[in-house]
Amino acid sequence: MEEVKEVQTEETTIKERKVRKISLPPMLFSPFRKGKNTLARLFRFTILDKYILKQFLGAYVMATLLFLAVIAMFDITEKLDAFLTAPLKETLFDYFASFLPYFANQLSPLFVFIAVIFFTSKLAGNSEIIAILSSGVSYRRLLRPYMIGASILAALTFALSNYIIPPTNVARIAYTNKYVRNKSVESGSNIQLMASPGNVVYMNRFENYNKTGYRFSMDKFKDKTIVSRLTARTAQYDTTRQYHWKLYDYMIRDFNGMEEKVTHGSVLDTIIPIDPKDFLISVNDQETLTTPQLTEYVEKQKMRGVANIKAFEIERERRYAATAAAFILTLIGMSLSSKKVKGGMGLNIGIGLALSFSYILFSTVTSSLAVNGITSPFIAMEIPNMVYLLIGLYLFRRVSKS
Repeated sequence: MEEVKEVQTEETTIKERKVRKISLPPMLFSPFRKGKNTLARLFRFTILDKYILKQFLGAYVMATLLFLAVIAMFDITEKLDAFLTAPLKETLFDYFASFLPYFANQLSPLFVFIAVIFFTSKLAGNSEIIAILSSGVSYRRLLRPYMIGASILAALTFALSNYIIPPTNVARIAYTNKYVRNKSVESGSNIQLMASPGNVVYMNRFENYNKTGYRFSMDKFKDKTIVSRLTARTAQYDTTRQYHWKLYDYMIRDFNGMEEKVTHGSVLDTIIPIDPKDFLISVNDQETLTTPQLTEYVEKQKMRGVANIKAFEIERERRYAATAAAFILTLIGMSLSSKKVKGGMGLNIGIGLALSFSYILFSTVTSSLAVNGITSPFIAMEIPNMVYLLIGLYLFRRVSKS
């Protein structure tokens, strides 16, 4: 029996040694544990966070609905004749179903700012912020739920402006062109653009109502030398098939050094990679394209040598700038209205409205710099954000030290 016990003891000792050999020190897992705890703290919502977030989003929805009601009333007054002429179904579903979300998204930075000013002034007026700070909460910690709310609204603004609203603008713009005022471009003259590398297309005139171009020509170059020229009396675009054109009374001249080969014909069905919308550009066309479509369109037009694409570049950069504006205006609004003032909530709301409208006006002024070619669209759209970000950081630092 003693020998058996000794063997069992030796086996147990060997197992313990094996366990000790494969066991890892606890310090090896500490970074993962710290990271896990950091993420847990980051996504943990306290009662204070939930309360401020609820107030923020509620005030934003209320401000949006109130302003949209006022905008809708002014719009109805301005376009009353068109609304009485158009069918009610088209007015409701083609126009207002796109018009209201469009303006809500366009003025989203304004609504964010007003919402922050409104409910923060209310908290300060009821001495709730004083109680929060007295409990040991710092201004930086108080800013956290504000930034969470701004993140939610920025994500919503980004999705709406970049992907959701542009397709709905097609029906709204078609409605206004039909019943209010036609701003679409229906014809063009002296049109010249690069259809593809080395192929330059020219049309003396193009009429959109019948999709027909007159005095058409296409020159093909190779190493800066013309190798062929295609001319036609008229060129008609086939709307049922992409990039399909029918050329009438055409002539093809192929050049090979001093030799020339000429081909005539009455009708030529061919593919030319251009579309009427590539050279008939209307005022609001950029609002109907999603951001990926805008990027593709701008790059394609630059390759073709088309000059009037500034509006498309500005629209793309404006969508990104409006997303960042939610954070900047939230920072300014919280810094301005977190202190209790003698003028009360009305004074803070007045200051908020003045600053928010000045931001919109500033953005309009800087966009004109890009239109005139003084600066790039990216810089023009980011100048207001940079200026107001500096203002917001200064105000936040000042209020946090007081």
